[in-house]
Amino acid sequence: MALMGDKARLLETDRFVHAPDDGRESEMPMDAMEAVEAAEASDAVTETGHRRAAEAGDTAAMSALGAMLLRRADLDGAEPYLRSAAAAGDRAAANNLGVLLHQRGYADEAAGWWRIAAVAGSAAAAHALGRHYRERGDEPAAEYWLRQSAESGHCLGAYALADLLEHRGDIGAERWFRAAAERGHREAAYRLARVIEDGRDTDRRAVPAYGELTQQAEAEQWYRQAAARGHRRAALQLGALLEDRGDVQEAGRWYLSAAKDGEARAACALGFLLRDAGDEESAAEWWRRAAQDGDGNAANALGALHADRGELQTAERWYRAALDAGDVNGAYNLGLLCAEQGSPGRSEQWYRRAAYAGHCEAANALAILLLQRGDASGAEPWFSKAAEAGSVDAAFNLGILFAGRGEERLAHSWYERAAAAGHTEAALQVAIVQLRDGELPDAERNLRCAAGGGSAEAAFRLADLLDRKAAEAGGAGLADGDRTGDDESTQWYERAARQGHRRAQVRVGMFAAARGDAVEAATWYRAAAEAGSRNGAFNLGLLLAREGSLPEAAMWWQRAAEDGHGRAALRLALIAARRGALAEAQKWCGRAVELGPPEVAERAARLRTALQEELSA
Repeated sequence: MALMGDKARLLETDRFVHAPDDGRESEMPMDAMEAVEAAEASDAVTETGHRRAAEAGDTAAMSALGAMLLRRADLDGAEPYLRSAAAAGDRAAANNLGVLLHQRGYADEAAGWWRIAAVAGSAAAAHALGRHYRERGDEPAAEYWLRQSAESGHCLGAYALADLLEHRGDIGAERWFRAAAERGHREAAYRLARVIEDGRDTDRRAVPAYGELTQQAEAEQWYRQAAARGHRRAALQLGALLEDRGDVQEAGRWYLSAAKDGEARAACALGFLLRDAGDEESAAEWWRRAAQDGDGNAANALGALHADRGELQTAERWYRAALDAGDVNGAYNLGLLCAEQGSPGRSEQWYRRAAYAGHCEAANALAILLLQRGDASGAEPWFSKAAEAGSVDAAFNLGILFAGRGEERLAHSWYERAAAAGHTEAALQVAIVQLRDGELPDAERNLRCAAGGGSAEAAFRLADLLDRKAAEAGGAGLADGDRTGDDESTQWYERAARQGHRRAQVRVGMFAAARGDAVEAATWYRAAAEAGSRNGAFNLGLLLAREGSLPEAAMWWQRAAEDGHGRAALRLALIAARRGALAEAQKWCGRAVELGPPEVAERAARLRTALQEELSA
């Protein structure tokens, strides 16, 4: 039947075929309005044809006309046609009649027609029937019909079956998510990627065979498929995956795509990328959008940004917005803000609010506040709560608290717990106990952890331990003059010295002096002496005396002697005696006798006796 000039309609499939080209010139393409008008005209012609056929008793026409009216939401017009066609055995009509009745609220009657259509082989009806039973809580019946639909190749049936199986914790969910995803279902592709990424596919080999993808690569592939179809959560996850592996430019593009679609978490993540790239203004704009959509993390980021700029009132407003959005970090940040403003009372209130909500670092901060106020008994339970919730700093602070009470066993157990989590100072404290108890391999392991984390004291103790091990293995160890930059212990001494460790600075100075490098030795001795090292001051004095700068040497020896260095006091006694200041020499001799060590005290005592005899002569 020819309709609309040069187009013929195929009634069964709703497709158009063009008549052969008659050689006429192509017409200008239709604009949008013309296209809509043409489509409406085509639908009108189609509906007219269906009505004529339906009135003549054509079951297929009744079914098609009913479906057309149903799509148009003309339920009253569609129902009689669908009922007639369904009664005549048209399974598509039975399925569509079920849809219509479900929309009217007649779920049980709808299920009856869906069952008729499903038994007749309609995968769509089996899917609808399965969902009906799942809504009723009848999971066995739901699984039966959804499986019928899925195994018939119905995309929505496969997805609904996978969703049901995953809800039950059934590993078979992955198969059906994959089946739906391969047919273009974007939510299935997203869910499949999550299953793969979470490692819930227990049948997957740990090492893929040749040509197979790793779990992460396959998850990325499905995220890409879902994101390309406009799935904003998939775009967010894809962005996070790319950011984790360092591809921040592509990550930013996917974050932007998801953020433009209204995904607040993507807008927040995009803000962090822009901040890291140095574009704070753009970062703030995206954080603002995310915060206004209820993202507490973005509100906290805005608060921190304004706090860094000194805009404390604005920072407080955003922290409160974060708290209102349900992010307990907002309360913690408000506590920090009040502490910076010198308001411990308000700070405590916010810390308590966050701590009661389970924020472990707020609990630790609250405990510190109480401890500073002298309330150790009030601080302890908050330290314990924070430590049990995972705060490494709280575990270390508990160690300090128990050590201060003399409860060494409890202190050590908390230090060990914090050290196991990578706490630098806790690892040092554990190592000190292990050194004392002779557990040298364990001590070395913890010293390396602490030194690698930046502890100068740990670096010095590690260097000393390595020297002791070398001495035990070789009988003598390294002489100061034989050290090179390749020696591991020397490297740790130098690292500690550069970090300002006074004893390490003296040791590195001694190495330089043994090599004959007086300038470098003086530099290290002076650094240690100016930081309060009496050994550094004494050694600097020796170096200056050898260079002929005795007055400056005496100045450093006096500083060392006043700080408790016996050999420096003896040196000052000798200098005073040589210039005839016998009373001053006697005073320094007395100081040297008090300070020792024994051989110095013995020499100082003999000199003092001689000076006394000289004064009495």
